[in-house]
Amino acid sequence: DIGPTVVGDEWSDPELMEYLDATLIKQLGNNYAQWRTNDAPRVVLEKLELSGYKLAAMAGVGQTCIWTLHKEPSLKEKALSSSSSDAFESPKIEYKGDL
Repeated sequence: DIGPTVVGDEWSDPELMEYLDATLIKQLGNNYAQWRTNDAPRVVLEKLELSGYKLAAMAGVGQTCIWTLHKEPSLKEKALSSSSSDAFESPKIEYKGDL
């Protein structure tokens, strides 16, 4: 129950990563960066719970534990998503001619 704890990938929300006291680190030999914090997993999970996240699943892989969390969108986020196109909708493609 000690850190460091990996809390996100390079595309994670920077504001959330700042709240978790995380630093973006790219290890030698990796072609990707990860956000890490020195906090223990228990501290990270408590911070996320206070921010509205709920535990969705947990898995163990070797000596690694993986937690998946979910947060319901706020009313503002729901309003924004309903006024814009659905991000998960398949694009509509028109074909002309033979395929």
